[in-house]
Amino acid sequence: MQVILMQDVRHTGRRGEIIKVKPGYARNFLLPQGMALEVNPGNLKFFEQQKKKIELKHTKDREAAEARAAEMADVSIEIPKRVGESENLYGSVTTTEIAEALAANGIAVNRRRIDTVGGIKTLGEHIVRIELHTDVTAEVKVQVVPEQ
Repeated sequence: MQVILMQDVRHTGRRGEIIKVKPGYARNFLLPQGMALEVNPGNLKFFEQQKKKIELKHTKDREAAEARAAEMADVSIEIPKRVGESENLYGSVTTTEIAEALAANGIAVNRRRIDTVGGIKTLGEHIVRIELHTDVTAEVKVQVVPEQ
């Protein structure tokens, strides 16, 4: 099934592209979420009419994300975790824990936008990437310390 993407979809395509996807993915996810339109002459015409409006919204969102990334540049959070005798963590630091620590600092972030780059399984300082926009990522320092 061919669809026109109305917005950037992670691992699928960018806004404005006409791509071929499986019918179930289109029917059950892309179309109901408003992320895509089925390719037909009417929808192609509609997309061309809406293109400038979508571009304006995209640039506005990107500028807001860049401003937010600048705010987050100096943010450092501390997460206490249980450790064993050899200073190894029991488990790993999850994206939910990072999102909660950021929320405690007044920064609301969707946990699905946090990339821990292979997981955080040791004590110390780690850099975590947060995708604020398809074109903008912010980096936050996460300090993992032993729980008292």
